[in-house]
Parts: sequence; C-alpha cells; structure tokens
Amino acid sequence: MNTHEQVRERPVLVTGATGYIGGRLVPQLLEAGHRVRCLARSPDKLRDLPWRDRVEVVRGDVISGDGLPEALDGVGTAYYLVHSMGGGTDFRSTDLQGAHTFARAAADAGAGRIVYLGGLVSSRGELSPHMASRAEVARVFLEGPVPAVVLRAAVIIGSGSASFEMLRYLTERLPAMTTPRWVHSRVQPIAVRDVLRLLVRADDLPEGTNATFDTGGPEVLTYADMVRRYAGEAGLRPRLILPVPVLSPGLSSLWVGLVTPVPPAVARPLVESLRHDAVVSGAGHEEREGGRTGADRGDRARDDIVAGGRIGFDEAVGLALRRTEQAQVDTRWSSATWPTAPSDPLPTDPAWTGGSEYTDERSCPVAARPEELWSVVESIGGRNGWYSWPLAWAARGWIDLAVGGVGARRGRRDPWRLRVGDSVDFWRVEEIVPGELLRLRAEMRLPGRAWLELWADPAPGAEGEEPRTSVYRQRALFRPKGLAGHLYWAFVTPFHGIVFGSMVRRIAARAEHERRERLRARAANRKRTEPRRRL
Repeated sequence: MNTHEQVRERPVLVTGATGYIGGRLVPQLLEAGHRVRCLARSPDKLRDLPWRDRVEVVRGDVISGDGLPEALDGVGTAYYLVHSMGGGTDFRSTDLQGAHTFARAAADAGAGRIVYLGGLVSSRGELSPHMASRAEVARVFLEGPVPAVVLRAAVIIGSGSASFEMLRYLTERLPAMTTPRWVHSRVQPIAVRDVLRLLVRADDLPEGTNATFDTGGPEVLTYADMVRRYAGEAGLRPRLILPVPVLSPGLSSLWVGLVTPVPPAVARPLVESLRHDAVVSGAGHEEREGGRTGADRGDRARDDIVAGGRIGFDEAVGLALRRTEQAQVDTRWSSATWPTAPSDPLPTDPAWTGGSEYTDERSCPVAARPEELWSVVESIGGRNGWYSWPLAWAARGWIDLAVGGVGARRGRRDPWRLRVGDSVDFWRVEEIVPGELLRLRAEMRLPGRAWLELWADPAPGAEGEEPRTSVYRQRALFRPKGLAGHLYWAFVTPFHGIVFGSMVRRIAARAEHERRERLRARAANRKRTEPRRRL
C-alpha cells in the first residue's frame, strides 16, 4: 500500500458540518466509503440528521482551538468549510485566527491534507472585505505546513443555497427590476452537486498536492442572463431588467434584503462577489511544489477537478426547483447559526443562572389526541404561519430586518418536519422531543435572550388508557440584558394577550379541526367500502 492509499484509510474530518455545504458533503463522503468525523461547536445540531449514527462527532471550535487535537487525531484529509457570512467589523480577523489555529493543529496532528472551499474572484480590481478574507484564508493554508487543496467557486446553484434563494426571489417577485452594474459581470455558476463531487474528488489528488483550483459550471453568464434563464425554467414571463449606474454593494444588499429572505448581512458578501467577473482562469496551479506520485487515480482526480462542473445552469435550476417544491431540501443557507455566546443560559437552567427572567405562560385543553396536536405544533412557522395576528409577526420581522437582523422571511427547510438546528423564520430549533416539546431560540435582534416553548401533553385520564384529548402548553421566556431589556419587555407585554393568547386558541382549534376532518374522511371511506363488503 503506497503512502497516498495509507492516507485514504485514515478518517476524514469535516468542519462546518452544520452548514449548507458541510451538511451535504458528509453523506457524499460516507457514500464514497470514507470514515467521517465531524467537528461541531454544538453537536446536538447534528443529532437528528439521517447520517448521525454513521459518523463520529467531536465538540470543538476552530477559533479557540478547543477540541481540535481530538478532532484531528489520525485524520488524513481535513475539510475546512467555515466562513463568516454575517456582518460586523471583526469577521476578517476571526477568519484569519480560525485558519491559523486550524493549520497549526493539523500540522501537530500529522494530517495529510487540508481542503478549503473559497470564492472564485477576479485577479483584476480591488477585492471586497469578504472576498479578501476568503483569499487570505486560502493563503494561510497554501503557505502552511500541511499541503492544501483550495477549490474556488462562484455562484453555487442548489436548493436552499443563499445564491439560489436570492436569484429565485428576485426573479419571482419582480417582473421588472432596476439593477446595478454588477448584474452585467460575467460569472460561471456551478451546481451544488458538482461542488460536492469535486470536494470528494479532492481527496484523490496525489499526495503532497498544494494547489488552487478554479472551478465552475460549463457556462459563463451574467447575472441578468441567470435571471432570464431562471424565469424560463420556472415558467415565468420574461423579466424586464433596467440597469442603473448607482446602487453600491451596501445599498444593493439592503434592496436584496427587502425583496428576498436573505438578510442584508448575508446578501452583502454575495453582492460583493458579483462586482467583478468570476470566471475560471484555467487549470489548477501549484502554489508550492508537491510530491506528485503520478498515480492514475490522482491524475484522474486532477483532470476531473480541472474540467469543473458538468451540470448546466438550466438543469441545476430545474433540480433545485424540484427539490424545493417537494420539500426535499437537505440543508439551507440558514443552516449555519448566527453567533451566540457559548455561555448563554438555557431555559432549563435554574433561574438564578441567568439573572432576571420574564415569562408568559398559557395553556389550553384540546379535543384531539396528543399526536394530532403535535402535528400542528411541529408545522408552525414558514408558510404555515404562527396561528395568531399575522400583521404583528410581519411587523416584528420588518423591525428586525431594519436593525440588521435576519427578519422573518427565512421560512423553513421542510414545511412539516423539524430537526435541531433548523431555522424557522427568526427562530432556531434548539430542542425537539418528538410528540412532546418544541423549543425555539430567538435569533432576532433583542436586548436579551428569548425562547418560545410549545408542548403537546396528554390530558389526565385513567391510568393505562390511551389519551383521547390533550393539553397545549406554551411558554415565552425572556432574559433581559441591561435596562434596555427590561424596558423592551415592559413595552411588548401589553401585546402578549393578543399575540400569544390568540396563538394558543388557534393552535388548539387547528388541531381539533384536523381531527374532525380525519374522522369525517374515515367515516366517508367506511361508507364507500361497506356495500362492497356485503357483496
């Protein structure tokens, strides 16, 4: 067995497994026969994923270095899929710190290779802060002690990707649009399936390969071309595009944030990446002489990566639309959480751990079985709504968007099923006990921390009997930060009776209505089948 084959026998580490690409890469690596280990700051977010029991999970963080020695122990290839997509002024130093920490830890552990997915940028023109940060991270790995493979991709088209969601909502909601100059930049979009395939193939490159590979799909388009082609693939009327000479990236990101579910903090790096042409320049180029073995497998992998994507733009859009319509979106751009302090108290902690605490608790008997009530609870949010005053929820989302938050338009990954880590509008699923409890943590901008807990309890009855009715319980919990937090709770408390009160009543009514409809359908079905039985 040669050295490269020995490296392949070692486990593969995936950082960012809770994110959009990482969450899709893990099953692809498993399918290719790899032993996979995941590094996660919050391992519970991987708990409900279908491949969880097939991987090893280590709790850790690339910034602080916590858990890295354990995560990288014995690893052959380490995939670094960590990005700072939010706003703020320190993301660049955070990205660099994480890259340096990870590179040192990989060298200490004797890892064979680091694979990094960066952004495809033009060599001409000044880079935006976000794209410059991607380039700096790539440089850290390429100049580091462990051989690195850097794949650079531009617009990634796939169900749930931020780029696809931005394109989809802009095209579907605006029959005519005034657009900034960046819509005429040349880009080479690539299907997410191709990105995943090439990331897996990166592990087959010859030992010691230290190179950057620009990769893209088979077509070079402008963003305006993509809007028109998307409209055709989605069966929409042709879109009218009117270019304007103004609209800076900052203004463009605000405009995108108003029209699409992608908040301005995430839209800005996407817009900035489109300011200049992002077209594949050619074959991968060595940053440092590597130890090429000349093995056929490695040569084929290199040729495959250089060839880039195979799926055309129209096909990629069609695949993404079908997955979206069928609610088969494995991960979304919002899969990655907005940063929160690891020391934040949980609602299950004693009250004294988090300082002051305000709660709003309500309950209601429900003439439906607990599992019937639970189906309503689990489907809350997104296009199903919040079973209370819609204008109030919409207004809260607009306010959050105006102050730089995520807003309420992220929706859901799946309209009926939830798992830990899913985003639900401006909430995040922090805990879910199927059939019993759904706990949501607020990700809106607040002067404190907030949770919303929804329970489906069986109604008290005779011991041993199957419960025929249930009790819906709901608790909103807020832990203020400073005087602003206390004032905020005082301001919103008068609205709780309208919002939370109607929410309790309507969830109960919905569960009872669905139970009646099931019983009616069952009775109608029996009525149709009984004459046949007599015959």
